[in-house]
Amino acid sequence: MEAQLNDLIDAVRQAGSDGRVLRLRGGGTKDFWGQSLSGDVLDTRAYRGIVSYEPSELVVTVRCGTPLAELEAVLAEKGQCLAFEPPHFGQGATVGGMVAAGLSGPARATAGAVRDYVLGARFINGLGEHLTFGGQVMKNVAGYDVSRLMAGSWGTLGLITEVSLKVLPVAPAEATLMIAGLAQGPALSLLHRWGGQPLPLNASAWVRDPTAQPVSDYLFVRLRGAVAAVQSAIAKMSADAAALGAQVLAMDNVEAAQDWLASGEQTLQFFDAPSPDVCLWRLSLPQTAPELEIPGLAHPSPYIEWQGAQRWLWAPASAAVALRELAQSLGGHATLFRTSAGHALVDKVVGVNTPLAAVQQRIQQQLQKQFDPKGVFATGRLHPLTPAV
Repeated sequence: MEAQLNDLIDAVRQAGSDGRVLRLRGGGTKDFWGQSLSGDVLDTRAYRGIVSYEPSELVVTVRCGTPLAELEAVLAEKGQCLAFEPPHFGQGATVGGMVAAGLSGPARATAGAVRDYVLGARFINGLGEHLTFGGQVMKNVAGYDVSRLMAGSWGTLGLITEVSLKVLPVAPAEATLMIAGLAQGPALSLLHRWGGQPLPLNASAWVRDPTAQPVSDYLFVRLRGAVAAVQSAIAKMSADAAALGAQVLAMDNVEAAQDWLASGEQTLQFFDAPSPDVCLWRLSLPQTAPELEIPGLAHPSPYIEWQGAQRWLWAPASAAVALRELAQSLGGHATLFRTSAGHALVDKVVGVNTPLAAVQQRIQQQLQKQFDPKGVFATGRLHPLTPAV
């Protein structure tokens, strides 16, 4: 793999010398996201493979171009997993892209985010220097944790070449409850109450089925942990839901697993655009945020995950100001996650991300300047490009 690594280093150095911008790309499954996809594509997939894996130490070190599915298969053979359930969004997703995107699946609220599992990383900065930060244990950082900074940087700080990740054993017991007939407000209240109790609540999802007659609301909760803890939680949570007049059904684990996978991969029916002129918005809020009232939207019913902290909504790009003001009033932010069909450039005029405050913007610009002084990775994917001062 030394030759492939040298090719990546040479490509970055040449781009810096030529004054060109590079867009880092693995499987390209997340090309739909971001403010801009400018720059020459630098494919990372040739630099692949698992460098080391110590199941007894719960740590694996992987090269950036390694298919994410390949890593997950190796972990599954040892009864272990990536607890944050990273979405693939299609075939070909890579480990480097997983870390750079920083996206997590249904278990995020309890298991943690991608960055929480990054122990160390090696990456190529904008000068073509191959740098190493962190290591292979949790307590390995004195000062600023640069390796975790790479999570969610979307390739704007450097090219991740290797990453060491903490992995976890698969839980000994799992169960999913489907709670029917529970409206959004009561569902959120129930989740908030359960969140303050010692229950093995691992994931949740609330959705309204507008095709049902009459229209039905559903809350899904997934429990993971020790056998006794899961069984006890099933009894308690079923009783709590029944007291509110809801119907509770324990789902088959195989069927439920496919549904949770579809939730993370956004292949559930909710994620089919209800009309060609709406965008998929992601509202990141405190878990305790109340039911939202968003007047004037043709499709106001959200899909709610992470015990209330992540709420998906279909709305036109023109609703950007209203959605962002609402999210900010609750201590959160709104992201334009997917544009409407065929109108990406027009929709993104409103900005994919909520504009940063002046202090945050300055910090981000200075970080980019330190890691990439020549602007090799300045694709503008996170925010519209503005000159550092």
